[in-house]
Amino acid sequence: GKNHLSDTDWQSQWRRVALDVRAPTNASAFPAFRIARHFALREYSFIAATKSLPLDATTDYSWLGISSVSALFSAAAAASGSAGSSSASVRAAGMRLLLWAAAAWLAVTAVAGGGEQPLSRIAVERTVLAVDDAAHVKASPLVLGRQGETSEWVDVEFFHPNPSSEDWIGVFSPANFSDAICEPESSRQYPPVLCTAPIKYQFANFNNDGYNKTGKGHLKLQLINQREDFSFALFSGGLMKPKLVAVSNKVAFANPKAPVYPRLAQGKSWNEMTVTWTSGYDITEAVPFVEWGEKGGRRFLAPAGTLTFERNSMCGAPARTVGWRHPGYIHTSYLKDLWPDSPYTYRLGHRLMNGTRIWSKSYSFKASPYPGQDSLQRVVIFGDMGKAEADGSNEFNDFQPGALNTTYQITRDIENIDMVVHIGDICYANGYLSQWDQFTAQIEPIASKVPYMIGSGNHERDWPGTGSFYGSEDSGGECGVPAQTVFYTPAENRAKFWYATDYGMFRFCIAHTEEDWRPGTEQYKFIEQCLSSVDRQKQPWLIFLAHRVLGYSSCAYYESEGTFEEPMGREGLQELWQKYKVDLAFYGHVHSYERTCPVYQSQCVVDASDHYSGPFQATTHVVVGGAGATLSEFTTSKIQWSHFTDFDHGFVKLTAFNHSSLLFEYKKSRDGNVYDNFTISRDYRDILACSVDNCPRTTLAI
Repeated sequence: GKNHLSDTDWQSQWRRVALDVRAPTNASAFPAFRIARHFALREYSFIAATKSLPLDATTDYSWLGISSVSALFSAAAAASGSAGSSSASVRAAGMRLLLWAAAAWLAVTAVAGGGEQPLSRIAVERTVLAVDDAAHVKASPLVLGRQGETSEWVDVEFFHPNPSSEDWIGVFSPANFSDAICEPESSRQYPPVLCTAPIKYQFANFNNDGYNKTGKGHLKLQLINQREDFSFALFSGGLMKPKLVAVSNKVAFANPKAPVYPRLAQGKSWNEMTVTWTSGYDITEAVPFVEWGEKGGRRFLAPAGTLTFERNSMCGAPARTVGWRHPGYIHTSYLKDLWPDSPYTYRLGHRLMNGTRIWSKSYSFKASPYPGQDSLQRVVIFGDMGKAEADGSNEFNDFQPGALNTTYQITRDIENIDMVVHIGDICYANGYLSQWDQFTAQIEPIASKVPYMIGSGNHERDWPGTGSFYGSEDSGGECGVPAQTVFYTPAENRAKFWYATDYGMFRFCIAHTEEDWRPGTEQYKFIEQCLSSVDRQKQPWLIFLAHRVLGYSSCAYYESEGTFEEPMGREGLQELWQKYKVDLAFYGHVHSYERTCPVYQSQCVVDASDHYSGPFQATTHVVVGGAGATLSEFTTSKIQWSHFTDFDHGFVKLTAFNHSSLLFEYKKSRDGNVYDNFTISRDYRDILACSVDNCPRTTLAI
């Protein structure tokens, strides 16, 4: 990214890394953080000394172990230890120190943070007007989706008479983005010129090698139907000090309010499928419904409920400020009394008040098997996928580097998949609401065809003072509202986000790690009830899932915590897993892949293998959070219970052949090939047999 930034922007970006980024509450305990802090101070002292970069007297530097600007200078001087060094030698080492410190910091933040939301890099509120009549931006075609398409490529041609490498193009929707009413930060300030972030951006010199000399450029950007029109704005001044130079003509979809991006999910009973979608139609404009039926059979109409939320439902910035964009209207219909394994077709509809019906294209799905049915059943599991842009925009094309590959591999194999479970950190919108639309568009080829079940993670829920178990700001002020609205889950309380769902021979118990799970809590009672209530004769494969690693992980972050798990994670749960003989436990949060041996109380009950047979011994724990987000490093220490690790993007596929045979496969997103696998062969009497800490009481009576 350095090539895209001016010296001023580069200094500003580094200042954010060195000083403004929010550290973990116990950051000083992390060895990597202490190293990063040392080099951050050293590098910042160099920048401040050589570039006269001003310090912000209002910034909280306490996480760096200092309390004021003067203390910062003292700490920086002590950290650099180079008072006698020549400025040339310091300058030569400067970039190496910056990269080294950034790498150390990323080692700490890769687990909890997952990377900075690209749109957060733009200081929208600092925008000033610098309109140049000689500059222009032109976009075509003017009308998109003439044949009902929900995504289309747009050609953007532009010219700047005074070009530079810091120029960029922002895509705004609605097109009249400058009309938003901006509130001043204080009564003594004027309102900012802009207070709405773009939905995506790209640097003007991207694939335009001659732009810096000629000022002429061309971009090809992909747009999806997001209920409003679009415009393209040319900015100079970089991301931190944007200057609005020119704005394009408007482009729009033929029907911007059309029903789009259906998401299937299991209902509260095995023979119910829910369909959730997004549109621009409020219930006062049109009545939402689904037309559906068995393939080639009679058609039915099912009504849909409608939800939305407003800015005041957001808990903080940026979701409540520059990241706010109306989510549209979220509709959910319940298709009931389905026949097991039968193929169905459906399409989304809205009946306008004049009687006109608006339709989506047709989709299809296969109904769930009867609980306990002995048939081929296949489930894909992953976490932390996020979204990425096919046109390369937003983050130098590396914010969620594996997301498109994961989506592509699952889509390619969709005829051999029956259900998907995405265990938290869904799209990393982090308070920029436009990204939820873009994520649902990305997964449409999957979610429109098979149930797409989600769990909640820190990037959906966490916000201080809102009841989340963790007090971080990882949700960007969303505090769970978009996730629980945009997606349906069969939870008793959708805000709680814990639930059970059955699919044929599988029972899935999905926990919510952003709420307290420890013994005595409401969630702990749910977990035990979910595990204990399954009929293992019908559903022999018992699966526990959660976002944060409540079991085992050899991630370097957890090693620095001294826990190899989420603190307080497995202490209250491992006896439940052992007692109820949980076959597999899956987690996200750590952005890589790891499989343990069957482990209990940090000991391998049996050695790890590619085949397990006979009575249950202990739960195998799997971290599968590498579906798209920036990868997480493993410890270099040898961990006895850690059997297989992979520092790459990937996902897991479970295949139940029958009641006694299960295949586990870990696939890389880059090629879809299997890199780790094992099988389990287990009869019902093996499930009944007791092992460590799960033998029921007996009596001598006959």
